[in-house]
Amino acid sequence: MPSIYALKPRFQQLLRPLLAALHGAGITANAVTVAAGLASLAYGGWLALAPANRWAWGLLPSFLLTRMALNAIDGMLAREYNQQSRLGAVLNEVGDVVADTALYLPFALLPGAHASLVVLVVLLALLSEFVGVVGQVVGGGRRYDGPCGKSDRAAAFAALALAVALGLPVSPYLNYAFGGLVLLLVATCWNRVRQALRAAANSTT
Repeated sequence: MPSIYALKPRFQQLLRPLLAALHGAGITANAVTVAAGLASLAYGGWLALAPANRWAWGLLPSFLLTRMALNAIDGMLAREYNQQSRLGAVLNEVGDVVADTALYLPFALLPGAHASLVVLVVLLALLSEFVGVVGQVVGGGRRYDGPCGKSDRAAAFAALALAVALGLPVSPYLNYAFGGLVLLLVATCWNRVRQALRAAANSTT
């Protein structure tokens, strides 16, 4: 299924000058991962404490783009500068789910949003990443299949945040958007399981 994740190679090419600069400054992949996670926690805290602040919502799309850039950079640093480690793999997976939780749960505080529906979206997002990791366990590789992977979720929440910041009348439609994300995340979990099992079967033939 289509996913924004398919654009990752082009995105990485744009980040190469920054990658070289960070490596030259002695910044490691794990340091980037931890910094992205802590920044996400701080930003999520800002949203939770000031859900009526339009600046907080308006800057979220830029922050999510920056977070995606940092996520790409930590992987490139690890692969291209021999910084891969078990600790790095753990930090990468844990950091992603912590950041998603911190940044997306505050949407439950928006007027008109059903908190339980937002929580369900977050839980399904975490489940989709868990299923993606399980792909490695069964021999099908880490799965990033869509239609609602990490980048796709970020784009959806960025669009909602921008609409809130612009003062658009989104309250009557928020729960439809969250409901749509629920359906897409269920499809994503199913697709990742299916693709992982298919890849594992192909690798044994």
